[in-house]
Amino acid sequence: MNIKTLIGIISMIGALSLTSCDNKPKFCVEGTVGEAKGEMLYLEAMTLNGIQCIDSVKLKDDGQFRFRTDAPSNPEFYALRLGQERINFSIDSTETVTFKTQRSTFSNNYTVEGSDNCQKIKEIAQLQSKLQSQIIALEQNQSMYPGDIVDSINSLVNNYKEQIKVNYIFQEPQKTYAYYAVCQSISDLHGTFQLFNPLSNRDDVKCYATIATAWDGLYPDAKRTEQICNLAVQGMELTAPTTQKVVNIDESKVSEVSIIEVELPDINGKMHRLTDLKGKVVMLDFTLYGATESPERTRKMRQLYEQYHPQGFEIYQVALDEDIHFWKLSCEKLPWVCVHETDGTAMRLYGVVNLPTYFLVNRDNELVKRSDQVTTSLEEEIQELLK
Repeated sequence: MNIKTLIGIISMIGALSLTSCDNKPKFCVEGTVGEAKGEMLYLEAMTLNGIQCIDSVKLKDDGQFRFRTDAPSNPEFYALRLGQERINFSIDSTETVTFKTQRSTFSNNYTVEGSDNCQKIKEIAQLQSKLQSQIIALEQNQSMYPGDIVDSINSLVNNYKEQIKVNYIFQEPQKTYAYYAVCQSISDLHGTFQLFNPLSNRDDVKCYATIATAWDGLYPDAKRTEQICNLAVQGMELTAPTTQKVVNIDESKVSEVSIIEVELPDINGKMHRLTDLKGKVVMLDFTLYGATESPERTRKMRQLYEQYHPQGFEIYQVALDEDIHFWKLSCEKLPWVCVHETDGTAMRLYGVVNLPTYFLVNRDNELVKRSDQVTTSLEEEIQELLK
């Protein structure tokens, strides 16, 4: 056997070994991004547990890219990210999806081929972006009365939701674009809120239930099916903590100034202690982001925070929503301390019966007033404590 034959056999064996070690089904995402030479393009998985980077490429003169990776066992969502902009899309199995766009209009004006789901998601994303711009324009309109602004925003949102229901959610609820449509959120000047909220709106529950039924029939073992089924069931029950339970207070939780310590994690798992805010005027707030009044209440809190935070005002907000993913989406852009509690211990320690309920804490870490004891206005109480 000559040396060339031996090398050929070794090469064939190596190729066969590689093939046998990586025989999982693949999907492919390819295309071009014009005018983006030297920039990094990332392929990300948009999982229920957060964003995970799968691959990346440095774009060359022609802007061409090609990602090939393991196909999901059930439909999943992904994104192409360039800088801070994302093109969201879905993958069902082993398809090849082609995107063409420019750097200047990366996520706003692109073409997609190879997937009807991805085309529909593009349409929804463009409609969503338009709605968001309209809402922000209204919020910035200084010639309108605040009540008229709220009414106009509500009208825009309601009309938008009807359009999405008819054209995308109820059309084919088993599709990934329907799932994407019902999980949309909007970021305005005051934070992020869910457009379809099954925990506070019975009409929205119908949307979730429709998709949950369709997905449960096709993908019964998928994590996303479990998530959307749980949300639909919670929405149907529309329950919230309303009864006070008697608990024994651990003495270690009570500080030298008689405030009960609260130490809970934020969306990144970082622990925050209430007593660490000593020296500031604090609003200790117990809330449900899924409550009907939550978006409007958050906007008002944002205004108070922006006005008085430079003077030493802080908010320590404890959410008790059962759906942690929904909570993370709702508070990810809020500027104050947002933490979550699953067992309601802190709520019971503070004797909270109804949500929302807040407490005002002075600079010495002393409880001053409960929300039902505020006789003037919250703003006036904060001003007085900041003196």
